[in-house]
Amino acid sequence: MTTELIIPRAERALIIKLRGIGDVVLSTPVIDNLAAAYPGIRIDYLCERFAAPAVEGLPNIRSVIAFDRKRESGMELVRKVRAARYDLVIDLFGNPRTALVTRLSGARHRAGFPFRGRAYAYNHLVTPRGSEVHNVEFNLDVIRALGIPVASVRPSFPLVDGAVAAAAEWLTAQGLDGRELIGVNPSGGWSAKRWRLEHFAELTRLLRDRRGASVLLFWGPGELEDVTTVNERSGSGAHILPRTTVKEMGAFIARCSYFISNDAGPMHMAAALGVPSLGIYGPTNPRLQGPFGPGNAWVRNEEVDCLECNLLDCPIGHPCMTDLTPERVFSAFERMTHQ
Repeated sequence: MTTELIIPRAERALIIKLRGIGDVVLSTPVIDNLAAAYPGIRIDYLCERFAAPAVEGLPNIRSVIAFDRKRESGMELVRKVRAARYDLVIDLFGNPRTALVTRLSGARHRAGFPFRGRAYAYNHLVTPRGSEVHNVEFNLDVIRALGIPVASVRPSFPLVDGAVAAAAEWLTAQGLDGRELIGVNPSGGWSAKRWRLEHFAELTRLLRDRRGASVLLFWGPGELEDVTTVNERSGSGAHILPRTTVKEMGAFIARCSYFISNDAGPMHMAAALGVPSLGIYGPTNPRLQGPFGPGNAWVRNEEVDCLECNLLDCPIGHPCMTDLTPERVFSAFERMTHQ
């Protein structure tokens, strides 16, 4: 592929990836490579409000447009984007709304994937390889299509001093300074991706009894009851984090030696922060959506023949997750830590 810039000059660019937090994290190499190709360029990022902390504070991001789809109309968003007068808009999301926003942005250069008749929105079309390559590489294909050299593939997550200090203070108060901390995240974007809570409880016990580690249980909105159940069934030896913002969660993750998680945003945050991460998989494909980068790993029940079905609801009882034993996950974790 050519390395000659298709767009000789760009001063203001907008990258669009509406959601979720993990997907936004996996798009961050696009930011770094775009900044390297056009020194001094202003790069803004458009995402939904809940995902904004995943990019707020990155050194190559000037501002984040945080869209609230419950309170803002699509035309309000179009007006906001047009007012910024971008040279280049890169749509990494490619749904009907973001395609329309891109088309009406007023940008001379508009890059995106021609999903389901949305080619009308872009004048730089990118062949989608979502079923072939990891999501990081899928995003970077836009950079390649614009003739921009890919110098960096590592995702990023921006920490902030206040969150780092708050996490440090809480860990000290719990007497966890100097301990091996293993983060465990039982949450997941949709139920089919979630390993059973009783399995997480047994895994937590194994990490404590065999590894001698201190386990931090991570949770988000509506998930406190889940981690409370995990802790109680494990013998109440884990540490449930306090309620956190996304930035604070990132600060706690950064203090962990390892991270174990369902396929969810915190897992991608951990990998981006350089914390070796083990992903637990079933209906999604870890080769396309797993924790990205060296030192990470994933585990799944290879005895199930319907893996990677991508179904939101399982018609046969969810065997990819229910039959994946804690012993198998613990063994995969031990292998990862001895790579």
